[in-house]
Amino acid sequence: MQVFTKIQTLLLHQKPFVCYIKPNATVWNLLVQDNEASIEFLGQNGFVFVPFQDGKKVVIPFEENAFLQGNLEDLAKEPVTQFQTNNMQQTDFENLVSKGVSAIKQGHFDKVVVSRKLSIPGHFSIVASFKNIVYGYPTAFRYLFVHPKIGIWMGATPEQLVKINKDQFETVALAGTKLYSDGLDWTTKEVNEQKIVTDYIVSKIKNHVNDLALYEPQTIQAGNLAHLKSVITGQLTSKFSALDLITTLHPTPAVCGLPKAAATEFIVKNEHYNRSYYAGFLGEYNTAESTDLFVNLRCLQWEENAVHIYVGCGITADSDSNLEYIETENKSMTMRDILVKVKS
Repeated sequence: MQVFTKIQTLLLHQKPFVCYIKPNATVWNLLVQDNEASIEFLGQNGFVFVPFQDGKKVVIPFEENAFLQGNLEDLAKEPVTQFQTNNMQQTDFENLVSKGVSAIKQGHFDKVVVSRKLSIPGHFSIVASFKNIVYGYPTAFRYLFVHPKIGIWMGATPEQLVKINKDQFETVALAGTKLYSDGLDWTTKEVNEQKIVTDYIVSKIKNHVNDLALYEPQTIQAGNLAHLKSVITGQLTSKFSALDLITTLHPTPAVCGLPKAAATEFIVKNEHYNRSYYAGFLGEYNTAESTDLFVNLRCLQWEENAVHIYVGCGITADSDSNLEYIETENKSMTMRDILVKVKS
C-alpha cells in the first residue's frame, strides 16, 4: 500500500512526520515536516503532540509542509509475538493502587489515575506493527508520530479530548473499563468513576459556554474493552476560545484525578517515572476552523532495542488493587497484540 511504503522511506531518512486515521474512517492522512526542527506549539495551525505534564508541546504545521491523503485498502494482520509481565511489576502496581485508595479514604482527593510502563526488549517492525493498529482498531484514532528530536510513538486511542467546528464543540467523559461482552453490567465503582469525570467537565465549562448539553452514559467498545462514555456539547463564546477550552479540560480526571492538583502531586510523587506524552493529547488544531484532538491512551513509545507500553486505571475508594492490575493488563493487550518482531 502506498502509505506504508512512504512511511518506510520517511523512517530511513529520519524525517519528522505523522500518519493518522480518524475513528471509523478509511482515509489515511500523512503530514511530513520539511525540516528537523522541533517546533513548540503556541496555537499554530497543525498537528499537535502535547505531553501529560512535563515535556515539550510540539506541532507539525500544515502550512509549508507536505500533506497527503489516500484510501485504505484491505489489510491482513501481521503475525505478532505474545509477552508476559513480570510478577514484580504486579506487586509494585498493586501497592501503588493501595496507596491511592488509602489517600482517598484520608480525604486527600476523590479519584486518582495511576499508571505503569511496560518495557519489552527486542527489535520490532514499526511499519508492520502500525499496520496491525490500523487493521485492528477501526473505531479508534490511530496514529504514528515520528520526530528525531521527540521520539517515535504510536497508538489507537478511544478517547476524544475535544472536537470543535467553528464555535460548536463536543467533548466526552470516558471512564470505567471492562472486557467487552454482550449484556455486560457496570458496577457502582465504575459508574461513580465515570460520573466524577462528567461532573468535573461540566462544572469547569458550564459558566463559560452557551447551550451546554449532557447526554446519558453509553457503553462503547474499544478493541477488546468496553467503557462508559457521556457526550457533552455546547457553543464557545467570544470570551472562551478553543485554546481556553483545551487548557481547561487537559488533563481531565479520566487521566489525572480530582481535585486535579492533589491528584497530580500524588502521581508525580508515587509513579516513579515520567509519563511523557502518555495521557497527553494529539491531533489537528484549528485546521479550516476545525479542531479534532484525542487523549493519548492505548499507546506505546518506540526505542531501538525496546518498546514501552503505557497503561493506567482510575482509582476510587472502592478500588481493588488486584482487579485494577488486571484492568491494566487487559488495556496493555491493545498494544501487545500488535507488535511484530523483526525477523533475524
